[in-house]
Amino acid sequence: MESVAEAALDDARALAEGGVDALLVENFGDVPFAPGRVDPACVAAMAAIATEIRRAVPLPMGINVLRTDAMSAFAVAAAVGARFIRVNVHTGAVVTDQGILASTAHDTLRYRRLLGVPIALLADVQTKHAAPLASVAIEHEARDCVHRGLADGLIVSGEATGLPPKTSDLERVRLAVPDVPLLVGSGAAPENAADLFALADGLIVGTSVKRDGIVTNRVDPDRVRALVRAAGPR
Repeated sequence: MESVAEAALDDARALAEGGVDALLVENFGDVPFAPGRVDPACVAAMAAIATEIRRAVPLPMGINVLRTDAMSAFAVAAAVGARFIRVNVHTGAVVTDQGILASTAHDTLRYRRLLGVPIALLADVQTKHAAPLASVAIEHEARDCVHRGLADGLIVSGEATGLPPKTSDLERVRLAVPDVPLLVGSGAAPENAADLFALADGLIVGTSVKRDGIVTNRVDPDRVRALVRAAGPR
């Protein structure tokens, strides 16, 4: 835990130094990911480390409990004062390396109501490292996620970590639900940041701000600054 906390704090400070607007805390190192609810030890560890980050770095925070444990994410977020959570599979069903993952929107939103916290839910549309169990147009899934799943914002990613989404996917989701915040979930880099920001309201960034562009390395403040400059005014 000491080494995990040290790495997380170093990354959080480097991101803040580089000029990001918010932090997203994930259990990205917990591969292979649990297909459903994570172990209680994971929830406790994420809450402990997120609390340390909140004390050290005064930026808005989000929580993502991988692979798609929205209830644990809400629990951690409520405990540490986070502003939002990310849910990789909020509506529908997908085939992944964890097996078939299906919507928990019904239970997730009732749990948020029980907690009584104003925490936003950002949901992936056709999440990365997955394929829909049945073929669904991305704009239809986006509408269902908002109007039936009641997501507060949507995330569109590429096929895998570090890969950007298709421009056409971003455009189709934006046209389908134009009044809902839209974020890019993967693949943002200095070379494409401005183009992606022209279509989306925010960028969730991991790989491109790590040393040498390797996702398992620590965050490089210089790479963060280069991305923030390339993205332009926000």
